[in-house]
Amino acid sequence: MQIIKVASPSDSLLFGKANKYHYVDSFQGSIIDTNNTITPLAVLKAFFQTSPKWVSALLSLRNRIVKVLGLKTSQNSKNKEELIANLKGVPNEQIGLFKIFESSPNEIVMGEDDKHLNFRVSLFLDSFSSHHELKNIIITTTVQFNNIFGKLYFLPVKPFHHQIVPSILKGIIKELKSNSTQLS
Repeated sequence: MQIIKVASPSDSLLFGKANKYHYVDSFQGSIIDTNNTITPLAVLKAFFQTSPKWVSALLSLRNRIVKVLGLKTSQNSKNKEELIANLKGVPNEQIGLFKIFESSPNEIVMGEDDKHLNFRVSLFLDSFSSHHELKNIIITTTVQFNNIFGKLYFLPVKPFHHQIVPSILKGIIKELKSNSTQLS
C-alpha cells in the first residue's frame, strides 16, 4: 500500500476561508470501494480505531510534558470504542484532543485551538470521475502558530508528524478494507 505526499486538495474546507497557515502538508492513499460504502464518517472512525501503539505512546508522553505548561491534553477515555461507535462526524463533537469543526459530503475537519498554536486535520475523500470505485483518502494537516512557543513546540513534533500521518493513513485503509470484506 503506497502512501504519498501530495498537494493539498484545493476544494478542501480548510482553504475556503482566508486562513493563514504556517505549516501545511497532505498525504494520500487509495482504496477500492466497490460497494460505495466508504464515507468521511467511516474514515473518521477508522482514524480513531487504528492509531499505532507507538503513536499512542508518543501522545501520552506529549500529554505528560505539556500538561505542566498548561496546554490542552487529551483525556484518557475508558469507553473509547463506545465514543467512536457513536460519532456522527458533526461540528462540536469531541474525541480526545480532536474537536470536529466542519463537515461536508466528502470531508471532515477536526483539530484544536490552544494558546500556542491551532491545528486542523482534514480527512478528505476524493473519487476519480472515470473510476468511481477508486477513492483517494487525503489527510491534510495545517498549523497556525499563535506565538513563538507554538513554533518551538512544533520543531520537535514535525519529524514525528511525517512518520505518524502516513502510518495512520495505512491503518485507516487497512481498517476500511477489513470492514468492506466483512460486508461482502
